[in-house]
Amino acid sequence: MVTVDKTLGVAIAGTGFGQKIHLPVLQQHHRTQPIALYHRDATKAQAIAQQHQIPYALDSFEEMVALPEVQAVAISTPPFLHYSMAQTVLEAGKHLLLEKPVTLTVQEAEALQAIADRTGSIVAVDFEFRTVPAWQRMAELLAEGGVGQKRLIKIDWMASSRADASRPWNWYAQRSSGGGALGAIGSHTFDYIHWLFGPVQRVLANLVTSVAERPDPSSGELKPVDSDDICQIFLELADGTPVQVCLSSTTYQGRGHWVEVYGDQGTLILGSNHQTDYIHGFQLSYAPAGQPLQPVEIPDRLAFPKAYDDGRMAAVLRIVDGWVQGIDRGQAIAPSLKEGIASQRLMDLAHESSDRGEWVTVSA
Repeated sequence: MVTVDKTLGVAIAGTGFGQKIHLPVLQQHHRTQPIALYHRDATKAQAIAQQHQIPYALDSFEEMVALPEVQAVAISTPPFLHYSMAQTVLEAGKHLLLEKPVTLTVQEAEALQAIADRTGSIVAVDFEFRTVPAWQRMAELLAEGGVGQKRLIKIDWMASSRADASRPWNWYAQRSSGGGALGAIGSHTFDYIHWLFGPVQRVLANLVTSVAERPDPSSGELKPVDSDDICQIFLELADGTPVQVCLSSTTYQGRGHWVEVYGDQGTLILGSNHQTDYIHGFQLSYAPAGQPLQPVEIPDRLAFPKAYDDGRMAAVLRIVDGWVQGIDRGQAIAPSLKEGIASQRLMDLAHESSDRGEWVTVSA
């Protein structure tokens, strides 16, 4: 197991979300420091590293992980690269911050957990909604029995990020590469369902591709898309509560992200119509049985210490803080790879259900 000094030297793989969010978060956290960056193009790696004053820029992921100064690695590459990269990190006994979905299959995710258990590496997974104040207050109210016995849970996440059919074809268009709305936002949804409401026992899914072709970025010719962009999912919780989920990345002026919980003692509704920042804008409302909905005040103890123009910054800072605390304790803190496995299992079963056209049972 890596011995952690006061400052954790972190290497970064992924120059999309990694450059926009991971890098500045790791620079701002008082216990982490980005010291190495990987890009398959050495020139790009050097340019980004120089811009952000990062000491090492490499086009070999293995060489970057092997640097003695690197104690931990943050991975935000496309999903089809996660397993091999994470395996390299964990086999080296180094700690890991991993974007979701964690892998392409639950078997891969479980294999990573086995390596982490053997090497003592601490893994955090970026399930950000667990850190958002309004979501945390909702979790408290549910735990306090605010709605009583749950009767129905309804989730809509209607976004427009891929509504434009001229958006270029890339890995996101390929199911085999982990592309699609299920991986991008369904992974979050399955995680917070388990966190807020408990385990799932059955899944029925219909995964749809509404934009069937996209232009190749080099030739302009249309290429086929086989990843989902609309997901209609029914779940049955272990306690029998029905859950209705509708996800889309192709809905112009979609209503945003809403979670509605209806029980015999009241109703909780959490939602945001923000289309460009999936963390900002959430409002929580509550109504005891038979009463009108009223806004719920979010206590200062749950508030983010600092507001950012990009809401993801504050959320990921909390994820990183929990990761560092877990490294100090020698024990992962949720959201960890355990939660990533649970989410990945439901994604696998959603694909299976959609392919078979029938309910599937979640094995113990």
